[in-house]
Amino acid sequence: MTTNSSPQLWLYDTTLRDGTQREGLSVSIEDKLRIAKRLDHLGVPFIEGGWPGANPKDVQFFWQLQEDPLKQAEVVAFCSTRRPNSTAATEPMLQDILAAGTRWVTIFGKSWDLHVTTSLKTTLEENLAMIRDTIEYLRSQGRRIIYDAEHWFDGYKHNPDYALQTLEAAIASGAEWLVLCDTNGGTLPHEVSQIVQDVVEVTGKLGTGDWGLGSRKESSQSPIPNPQFPIPQIGIHTHNDSEMAVANAIAAVMAGAKMVQGTINGYGERCGNANLCSLIPNLQLKLGYSCITEDQLTQLTEASRFVSEVVNLAPDEHAPFVGLSAFAHKGGIHVSAVERNPLTYEHIQPEQVGNHRRIVISEQSGLSNVLAKARSFGINLDQLKAEAKQILQRLKDLESEGFQFEAAEASFALLMHEALGGRQKFFEVKGFQVHCDLIEGKETSNALATVKIAVDGKNILEAAEGNGPVAALDAALRKALVNFYPQIATFDLTDYKVRILNGHTGTAAKTRVLVESGNGRQRWTTVGVSTNILEASYQAVVEGLEYGLLLHSQAEAAVKASS
Repeated sequence: MTTNSSPQLWLYDTTLRDGTQREGLSVSIEDKLRIAKRLDHLGVPFIEGGWPGANPKDVQFFWQLQEDPLKQAEVVAFCSTRRPNSTAATEPMLQDILAAGTRWVTIFGKSWDLHVTTSLKTTLEENLAMIRDTIEYLRSQGRRIIYDAEHWFDGYKHNPDYALQTLEAAIASGAEWLVLCDTNGGTLPHEVSQIVQDVVEVTGKLGTGDWGLGSRKESSQSPIPNPQFPIPQIGIHTHNDSEMAVANAIAAVMAGAKMVQGTINGYGERCGNANLCSLIPNLQLKLGYSCITEDQLTQLTEASRFVSEVVNLAPDEHAPFVGLSAFAHKGGIHVSAVERNPLTYEHIQPEQVGNHRRIVISEQSGLSNVLAKARSFGINLDQLKAEAKQILQRLKDLESEGFQFEAAEASFALLMHEALGGRQKFFEVKGFQVHCDLIEGKETSNALATVKIAVDGKNILEAAEGNGPVAALDAALRKALVNFYPQIATFDLTDYKVRILNGHTGTAAKTRVLVESGNGRQRWTTVGVSTNILEASYQAVVEGLEYGLLLHSQAEAAVKASS
């Protein structure tokens, strides 16, 4: 828990720039604006919006935010130092930075002499001049500067004297933040800790003018102190190539860094960046730093899932803190213990980060799992131990056949209702047929499904087409039922997964189908298993419709009870 006396850390989100470099991730201007506003609402103080001038999308993004500014966050423009052997005042890309209209600008420069001579193909002294000239020019235009020391840790390990000269040039030119970047992601926590300590010690000598680096060419402009951000402040920017991004960022903070850069869900190039969804709760709940308010922290899980939806990437269900399984309990002994005292198997309260505890149902479950899961569906089995044992046995029998209820909680709810004799019969499927046409030379095939169902004793025969057999079957079922249950029109099939259970039997293998459905407010998953993939799909689709109708019925009953 943080207090008014908790040390302040400054969060810097780069999802909209570094995060979008992830392979397979692409966002529109509207997507970037939605994410920026959600991060602003989350309380992130610095949001890096992109590189103005690098592409039209980023230019328009900054223009839009000039018209409709964020409420509390500083949007930051990102750019490199000027090109070799030119001047910052005549550098076109810096004019695009100024046109973006941000108060803060992040400039990255080379720290590693290898990159200076190999990538920039210039001299070490010219690289220092590029850093000085770029920052001095932007400062003269009223901008405040965050300096990202690219490849800092590799550069420092290879040539510490020169790497420190690049920081000296940035500070002497007016940079208020020095962000040490593990760009290749190969540094380990003990190295990060020692190197950050070295930098904090050296930069602390700024006031005395004694860097211990020998004779240096002095800059024409000394830093302008700012009481809100005493100069120089140290930040950290880590990548996850060694699976150390979060650990390295924490090590840097413990060594004196005051700014942490990262991305939501750890998105980024190659293996990703430091994951803010893990960093924030670790820093705030475990180490006592103040990052965002406690109320904002409870929005973390929602923000994580929101961003994953906007960028159209499936959420990582096993992500720490914010994943669906982060506080899921499967083993019967674990469930029994956590029901008595959550501290036995939970390192924090899930609600602190906006998540919740889940009791997972599987063949490894004990009676305590069934009782706890039933309560989550509003069914109290505590006084019905015999029925609960029957449900547990039925569960284990079905899972031995290939069913899986860990990810199909809606199917398990229907199983419980059936065992207790309370499963509503909204409809009955009498049979179905599916016919597929595959025409040589055509890229797509057509399917026609015919279903026969009964509702309130009335038989209905209906047919529908689809671009595949499951789509046609789903369409035919909806078409047959929508006149009786108009709410079905709001149901969507949002995900469809097939798993081969015994691949060694070839095309005769048993398949498990998971179908995720939604109604715009809730999502639920159902399961079907059969050696016939259409039969398995039919089971999952039908139960998906049935559970959606059950939710609607329960919602209507609750409204009537409250009126």
